[in-house]
Amino acid sequence: MRRLVIVDISVRLIFHAVLVISVYLLLAGHNQPGGGFVGGLLVGAAIAMRYAAGGIDEVRFISRFAPWTILGAGLLLASVTAAIPLALGHNVLEGSIATWDLPAVGEVKVTSALAFDSGVYLLVVGLVLMVFEAFGDDPELDQGEGSRA
Repeated sequence: MRRLVIVDISVRLIFHAVLVISVYLLLAGHNQPGGGFVGGLLVGAAIAMRYAAGGIDEVRFISRFAPWTILGAGLLLASVTAAIPLALGHNVLEGSIATWDLPAVGEVKVTSALAFDSGVYLLVVGLVLMVFEAFGDDPELDQGEGSRA
């Protein structure tokens, strides 16, 4: 398969910009539209661009972790974040806020919703990677030339 240089370069540049925007949506999702699901879907679109430009090898190059590991980590983070208030005698997914005074940044407020959204973000990214892993390979190429009927 012949690849176009302009497509490769464009996708590599756009890919990183889309990742930055997805992280922004993840962090801004508590006060504005966005959140873990929307940010994860944007990463999924970026992964689809990499797949269209270079195939399954480009998708596998994106992360050194297995897709099911990313999905499992996201599910674990979201589940633990939802269950911690329950263990402390509060309602499921009850929010809490922590405030830190950082020297270079100033006052930073972090909510428990950020941890939950981060879990959802990882879960969606892991799911997208698993879909490309499952359906992105061409079985005709895996069998080799000599085994075709």
